[in-house]
Amino acid sequence: MIFCLLFEKGNILNENAFFFQGDTLLLPEDFPDSAINKGIPLDLSEDFDKNILDIFDIPSIDKPSSVIRAVSVAAQTVLPPGWKGVPVRRVLTLLSASGDLEGGGLIRACHIAQWRQESRCCGSCGAKNSDVSGEAQRICPVCGRIEFPRICPAVIVIITDEEKILLAHNKKFRAGVYSLISGFNEAGETLESTLVREIREEVNIEVRDIVYVKSQPWPFPNSLMIGFRARFLSGTVKPDGIEIEDAAWFSKDNLPELPAEGSLSRSLINSWLAGNLYEN
Repeated sequence: MIFCLLFEKGNILNENAFFFQGDTLLLPEDFPDSAINKGIPLDLSEDFDKNILDIFDIPSIDKPSSVIRAVSVAAQTVLPPGWKGVPVRRVLTLLSASGDLEGGGLIRACHIAQWRQESRCCGSCGAKNSDVSGEAQRICPVCGRIEFPRICPAVIVIITDEEKILLAHNKKFRAGVYSLISGFNEAGETLESTLVREIREEVNIEVRDIVYVKSQPWPFPNSLMIGFRARFLSGTVKPDGIEIEDAAWFSKDNLPELPAEGSLSRSLINSWLAGNLYEN
């Protein structure tokens, strides 16, 4: 569980705080969705046992003079009566509906909080890591190894062919949901090479005119989604049967169930639907 608040030069900028447990946002059961990006009163932390809190600061990106303070407790902590958990993926959907497409400090805190759980000990010698003041960084006091938050780049691509786009159903998706082709960047690959490889492996086609569009931090638990557009070149769509169960070309009037709002995949699809995918 994580409590997050914003400080500036030692002073609290906002008396509200974000409460997390893993990648789930915690809120009072009667808290309105319309205010979800404003946090909740910090004094609600009194509902929890403070003897097991781990307090740490991380610098804010938007305001160089400020930091995000986070306090974490064990993931197994039972929520007090009157509290609820909202998956951060759903939070992104709610924020998107209100015009907030990035999530700001909430997303940054969610990512780094999970990294801290994985970086308690040095990956070289096993000693307990120490925090570096004023930085999102840890250092081993024994061998000097430095740890930074892990960020795993992944590409995602919207492929068009005349008036249609390619959508695929991954085995991990809920039944009926289709999305764009995506995959993680491998060591030694350019992002464009990753895109070509993933498309070839997963759906057996080749593409052309690859162009970067936009990106999105994706703290589930530590990705950076990098979005591209591309045009179909050749081949016959054939799902690999390993990750992709089904893939097909869809027009605007026969779309399947799409990814939730707030995701980069949905943003790229929305740009295509609005007719502005190729404006830049």
